[in-house]
Amino acid sequence: MILFYKIFHKITELYADFKHEIYVKLCVAKGLKLGKNSVIRRNVNFGSEPFLIEIDDDSRIASGTTFVNHSGATVNLRKMEGYQDVRNFGRIKIGKNCAVGVNCVILQDVEIGDNCILGANSVLSDSMPDNTVYGGNPAKYICDTEDYGDFLKKSTVSYPIGLENNRENLNQWLIKNLPDKYKPAR
Repeated sequence: MILFYKIFHKITELYADFKHEIYVKLCVAKGLKLGKNSVIRRNVNFGSEPFLIEIDDDSRIASGTTFVNHSGATVNLRKMEGYQDVRNFGRIKIGKNCAVGVNCVILQDVEIGDNCILGANSVLSDSMPDNTVYGGNPAKYICDTEDYGDFLKKSTVSYPIGLENNRENLNQWLIKNLPDKYKPAR
């Protein structure tokens, strides 16, 4: 029975990958600017105006990220006296070598500089300067990218780098060798 589950899972994964690849290609055809070596994970939503989005080289957008290029609330406002002409659209630009965490929302008129990190589940309504880390809802400055890198160096897991060529071998190494170490409760 487990073999059936594995086969079914593999088929659904292949279908999801194919569907995602088509979606990204359609967005690029509609004007999404996507830089070299950029990675767009599954379930990213470029909204109804992908032509207002630019993602530069070597950036990674995690799954569940949503790009919001306009305020849908203007439809409701236009029904009210004095707001019939309200419209709201804006561009979004992501610089080189950026990482956007899982389930982020990036609002219109926002630019993310080069070498930036936006933490998971963040809502970004203001631009980020180069080399910064932001997170939260609303997203706020946390530290410089190098400070975050220095912090991560302290908790780096050392393993034979050659294992990265075979994920199953790396997984087995992690199961066997990664210590049971957790952050203390606050």
